[in-house]
Amino acid sequence: MDTRLRLIRVDDAATLAAVVTASADHLRPWEPTRSPSYFTEAGQHDVIVQALAAERAGTSVPFVIESVDGELLGRITLSGITRGALQSCAMGYWIRADRVRQGHASRAVRAAAAHAFDVLRLHRVQAETLPENVGSQRALQAAGFTRYGLAPEYLRIAGAWRDHVMFQLLAPTDR
Repeated sequence: MDTRLRLIRVDDAATLAAVVTASADHLRPWEPTRSPSYFTEAGQHDVIVQALAAERAGTSVPFVIESVDGELLGRITLSGITRGALQSCAMGYWIRADRVRQGHASRAVRAAAAHAFDVLRLHRVQAETLPENVGSQRALQAAGFTRYGLAPEYLRIAGAWRDHVMFQLLAPTDR
């Protein structure tokens, strides 16, 4: 099954609400604590509206990950886009519980990184994972990311400040 990215749309709200609800137990250990409204269509609508506002401001590119037949598989976002001397962004992503370990994350990470380099013309993409999130680390490494450090108490995940393993990918030098 192939994997592709497209910009998120407001009409994705109902599908995303269903997917995040069905995948809540799977995603909970890796994400910030979510309010009950996050799992509703209205909550996802608000998330999408905010994401698209950041995209219009040039600070984020919010994609959905989908199969070639249009099944919504997850989300991947290039955020914190910084220009000037840094030319960098952060990448965050998730795959729905019933589609993990099928290569979708690795393919989505590669496609989003290509967008960062080829379309946004950035120099660097960074991504972070919890130390025990081996699956996400494998997806990043399969896409060419290298581990470069550990950030103590980096993000508040599942209600606690958690250390994160830091990864980066630099733009190809032949462009």
